[in-house]
Amino acid sequence: MQLHKRKQSESRENTVPPVYLTPEGIERLHEQLARLKKRLPIAAEEAARTAAYGDRSDNAEYKQAKGALRRIHYQIFEIETQLKHAVAIDTGATTSGIIRLGSTVIIESNGKEKTYQLVGPSETDPPHGRISQVSPLGAALIGHAAGDIVTVKTPGAKNGGEQQYRVISIK
Repeated sequence: MQLHKRKQSESRENTVPPVYLTPEGIERLHEQLARLKKRLPIAAEEAARTAAYGDRSDNAEYKQAKGALRRIHYQIFEIETQLKHAVAIDTGATTSGIIRLGSTVIIESNGKEKTYQLVGPSETDPPHGRISQVSPLGAALIGHAAGDIVTVKTPGAKNGGEQQYRVISIK
């Protein structure tokens, strides 16, 4: 049984999970959206210009311009959906001393210290110290405090797939 288009979009809207973003991440999305909206009329004009070349089924330039226009529309839709469901992450020091989404933590493992900020999945960048709260390490850190030992089950880790981390501090 096929639902009406309106009901499909309504049901999709209700199932979109919150998008956890830092204030900087939200600002980056707004900037990206503005850039895309500036490019949209240019891409539409290019599609119209190349459509005038003749038979559209054989017109490679038109197909390319139309594809670029579709990509811009899709990117705009995706960013607007993310912004619609965006939940700003509170960054900075926690008053409770407990690790939460948005916390920056310094952890130690095997004598090496590492600093990570817990962010939403769309802003992860592990090489630059930004890990998702749903990653194995991020999920294990949530709710712990400075001085706690956190055990993370990871594939490929020594000691039977478990790695221990000591929480040094929380910012």
